[in-house]
Amino acid sequence: MTLYTQQSKNVWRTWLLMSLFLVVIIVLGFAISYAYDSPDILYIAVVFAVGMNIMSFWYSDKIVLKTSGATPALKSQYLVLYEVTENLSITAGLPMPKLYVIQDPAPNAFATGRDKNHAAIAVTSGLLALLNRSELEGVISHEMSHIGNRDTLLQTVVVILVGFVALLSNFFLRMGMFGGGGRRQNGNVQIIAFIVGIILAILSPIAAVLIQLAISRKREFLADASGALLTRYPEGLANALKKISAYDGKPLAKASHATAHLYISDPYPSTENRKKSGLSKLFMTHPPVEERIAALLGKSAGKTE
Repeated sequence: MTLYTQQSKNVWRTWLLMSLFLVVIIVLGFAISYAYDSPDILYIAVVFAVGMNIMSFWYSDKIVLKTSGATPALKSQYLVLYEVTENLSITAGLPMPKLYVIQDPAPNAFATGRDKNHAAIAVTSGLLALLNRSELEGVISHEMSHIGNRDTLLQTVVVILVGFVALLSNFFLRMGMFGGGGRRQNGNVQIIAFIVGIILAILSPIAAVLIQLAISRKREFLADASGALLTRYPEGLANALKKISAYDGKPLAKASHATAHLYISDPYPSTENRKKSGLSKLFMTHPPVEERIAALLGKSAGKTE
């Protein structure tokens, strides 16, 4: 897979995801408007679906940065971070992304933004304290590759849309339990709303996992490989991944399962470090660190030094 085919696929997947979200919300709006015999509900659903798609495309990066606790990194305070990122931006032929820092001892990082001209990279204070310069270059090159591949557009839109599906399931469950007005029989309305809520409550976490898997863990291998080509020093990223995966402190305070796929490493150390079975690997948002390191260093996953 080349950089350009990955970019094209990510753009196509993003528009597909947003279209599916639009259709699902409109169908739900039609069902509820029919149950309540109120066309206004359908109009509201259409406006809501269109509005959420617009917001997820234009503002999802800002929402993700805000919810992760990221604040702008001052060049005077994080000079090495700026120097590394500026050098890699020039090498990659990409605009300089905005830099953010998350004040958290857990080492991690992610990239976000709808395109290369509106990109941002956030790193934790723990990452900056843990890694040396070559390892930091490896991590930033990985995130720069996500930006160049346009992974960031799809990854960030997923966070917003999946989150709203979960909110909708909760809304319909409450509607079903507490009822509402309408010209149709109130009991039937409650039953329909409750059934919709149950279906959404069951499907929303499944949809979240499936959508994250649809993004594909291959994006991490591709970003690793692209990052290694960018620095010409795969050992830097490999060593960084070793250090990050070896961290056994508290997980990121503001991380969530909805945003876990954004990070360079699973923000929950207990799930990242434990031995994975073949079945459990299918539901991981990241490939096992051992496999990523082996790919970077050109070794088989099970081979020991």
